[in-house]
Amino acid sequence: MILSEGPWAGGAVSLTFDDGARSQRERAVPLLEAAGLRGTFYLNPRGDEGAGEGSWAARLEVWRAVAAAGHELGNHTVSHPCARNFGFAEERRTLEGMTLEELEADIDLAEARLRHVAGPGPRSFAYPCYQDSVGEGPAKRSYVPVIATRFAAGRTRGERPNHPARCDLHHLWSFPAERMTGAELVGLCEQAAGEGAWTILTFHGVSEGGLPVAESDLAQLCAHLGRHAGRIWTAPVAEIASAVRAWRGR
Repeated sequence: MILSEGPWAGGAVSLTFDDGARSQRERAVPLLEAAGLRGTFYLNPRGDEGAGEGSWAARLEVWRAVAAAGHELGNHTVSHPCARNFGFAEERRTLEGMTLEELEADIDLAEARLRHVAGPGPRSFAYPCYQDSVGEGPAKRSYVPVIATRFAAGRTRGERPNHPARCDLHHLWSFPAERMTGAELVGLCEQAAGEGAWTILTFHGVSEGGLPVAESDLAQLCAHLGRHAGRIWTAPVAEIASAVRAWRGR
C-alpha cells in the first residue's frame, strides 16, 4: 500500500557501492551523473600514514571530486573485518577475534580519514560483509549501537524495501545487486515506488571483480531512475535517512 503521507511523494532509492573499486569512479559515477543522480560510495581508507602513492591520503584524494559532485563518501571501516568462516581474512582481523573497542577504533580511524576529503558529513555506514557483531558464542556483541551514536544511518542487507515509519535507520535493509539484470534492478526500484518505501541497492565492481554488475545493466537502471526522477527520489543514504528522521519528528 502506498503511504498516504511520508517523507517523499512516491518511493525512494539509494544506489550504494562498496569497497572503493576503480570501476566505480570510472564507470558508475559518469552513469549516475549523466542521469542526474547521486550515490553513496562506502570506502575503506587503508594505507600508510606517510605521504606517497600508497598512503591513505593519496588513495582517498582521487575521491575528492566525487564528494564535491554531491555523492556521499560513506564509512566502511579501515580493515573491512568479516566473519572467520569466509576464510579470506587473517584470524586477528575477523569479527570473532575483535573486541568492540577495537572495532570502534577502526571505525573512528576511517571516519577521521574520510573527513580529510569529504568533510564532517552527515555520513552513513555500511557493515562489512553485512555483519553487525563482534566476538562469538556467549561473548558475541552487536555493534549497531556504536553505529547509532556516530552516523546518520547504517546499511546491511535484508529482504524488503525499508518502510519509512518502521525501519531501523541504523540497520537498513539492502538488496545485494551483483549479477542482476537491468530489468531486475528496475523492478526492485519500482517495488519501492509501489509501496511508498525506500529501496537500497548494494553494488561492488562495475563489469569487474568477483561481485560485479554489468555496466550495461547499471546504465539501464540509471536511465530509468533519471527519467522517473519526479516519481522516485534517488539520493544518497545519509540524505534520505535525514529526511526520514525529520519526517518522524514532525
